[in-house]
Amino acid sequence: MKSTVLSVENMSSYGSLYVDFLKVRRQVFVEDKGWGLPVVDGMEFDQYDTPFSRWIVIHEHGEILAGVRLIPTTAKCGMYSYMLRDAQLGLLDQIPPDILLVEAPVKKEIWEASRMFISANVPSHRRLVIQTILMEDMVNTARDLGASHVIGIVPAVWSRWLRRMNFTGFACGPRMWFGRDRSQAVLLKVVDRPH
Repeated sequence: MKSTVLSVENMSSYGSLYVDFLKVRRQVFVEDKGWGLPVVDGMEFDQYDTPFSRWIVIHEHGEILAGVRLIPTTAKCGMYSYMLRDAQLGLLDQIPPDILLVEAPVKKEIWEASRMFISANVPSHRRLVIQTILMEDMVNTARDLGASHVIGIVPAVWSRWLRRMNFTGFACGPRMWFGRDRSQAVLLKVVDRPH
């Protein structure tokens, strides 16, 4: 099993990994969850897949197992910044403006995690291991990028699985339903994690 951090600068070194990643994102978010997201040539993407972003891809023998996107909260591309802030500003139809209980941060030391997934093809006995690898790699990548915290929407049972993986997180939004998923915005501390 491999974990790869993709950027616009390095993605050409990894063949079709980025395209394959976006195709699995389509399967997870559009096909399985039924979210109304843009799809072109079988790939799911949105306005936050820009050179500001980093994509962490867990893969094995050519199969995408899991992934997540990171974007700095200081990003600005046209009228968009990052998903939670843009939702709070009323720019996104699918996420309500009251997603956060605080003003969305714009700080170089806070990055947003979004589109986190584990493929439905991952058998149940491997899911916790892959989830842990994904979280650890996300935290390490965020830290390497200068972050002290990562903010994002996670399943509402986040406190249980973060505790199981020895992470510290703080709720910063109300619990909400997104389709069949009950979720909540959380601020995850990354600076005290061993590297």
